[in-house]
Amino acid sequence: MQGELNRPEPRAGVMQIEAYVPGKSKAPAGVKLYKLSSNETPLGASPRAIEAYDGLARQLELYPDGSASALRQTIARKFGLDADRIVCGSGSDELLSLLTNAYVGPGDEGIFTEHGFLVYKIAVLAAGGVPVSVPEKNLTADVDAILAAVTPRTRIVYLANPNNPTGTYLPFDEVKRLHAGLPKRVLLVLDAAYAEYVKRNDYASGLELVAHNENVVMTRTFSKIHGLANLRLGWMVGPAHVVDAVNRIRGPFNVNGAAIAAGVAAMEDQAHVDSALAHNEEWLPKLTEALTAIGIGVTPSVGNFLLLHFPKGGTKTARHADAYLTERGLILRAVGAYGLPDCLRLTVGTAEANEKVIAALKTFMAA
Repeated sequence: MQGELNRPEPRAGVMQIEAYVPGKSKAPAGVKLYKLSSNETPLGASPRAIEAYDGLARQLELYPDGSASALRQTIARKFGLDADRIVCGSGSDELLSLLTNAYVGPGDEGIFTEHGFLVYKIAVLAAGGVPVSVPEKNLTADVDAILAAVTPRTRIVYLANPNNPTGTYLPFDEVKRLHAGLPKRVLLVLDAAYAEYVKRNDYASGLELVAHNENVVMTRTFSKIHGLANLRLGWMVGPAHVVDAVNRIRGPFNVNGAAIAAGVAAMEDQAHVDSALAHNEEWLPKLTEALTAIGIGVTPSVGNFLLLHFPKGGTKTARHADAYLTERGLILRAVGAYGLPDCLRLTVGTAEANEKVIAALKTFMAA
């Protein structure tokens, strides 16, 4: 038959996806590794979470609770939520994809900002939709630009707040203004992966908007301040009708039992979270001040990472700095895929790692 395919072909949009490339995680042979590329907590997981994880070792033959009820109830108690409006997932990445699959179809549009999380574009393309990237203002989401991009085909708007990799955020009044300007048919997804780190009086993660509206969802993760990145664990809270839709398409056992147990323990260990926050509050300004002093541009951040700016030409570019640091076991994140080719992202690390990267960059910039 004329025009018949001679092999299976993915549907439109899939081959437009540029596969997500994680940050580097290896140092040269014989060099001590300081991994500062993935925004992982330098304090590691809660000892209580590790103990809970170990406790699952003799139950590996059993399926986990498909609804992750213990974890949902723990999250609900922590934040004063209805457990029935919470969904847990294999990282917030899975939840972002599930939301997109539930609400975006062929030709539908999903909006995100130009330096937003790469998964948004991937999820929209995978669903057959049209990704719409809007410009930021001073590396910060621009509410007016987002609203101007809304069309009759818009189905979902993603807002990372705080944003990765820039470390910037929108005050809650601006988030509310964004929501007020969206048609009620458009789903606003507030990605609050770094919410625990923010200590600004004008910031809010979005729980209030979720509680009182039918078109707002908030996603969170255990990968950052809770130190459970290896277990892939996240959660979302939303209106009952959105939760119902997501539950209809998620896998029946999408969260493993060890992740559930460790997540419950991590959520209940506030002392460990406080320690991680205290460490970040000490070192984020120290790193900012030290790197600024040696001539590296630093975008003010409210997360657990910094966006470093290097000259566009010469021998002090981000590419040269990345190679120089890698040789010394200091692994940062190149962010060219985020439209920031002249930048590197630095995660706040241990005291030793932070001192090492300051010293190395001081030598690099002075050479």
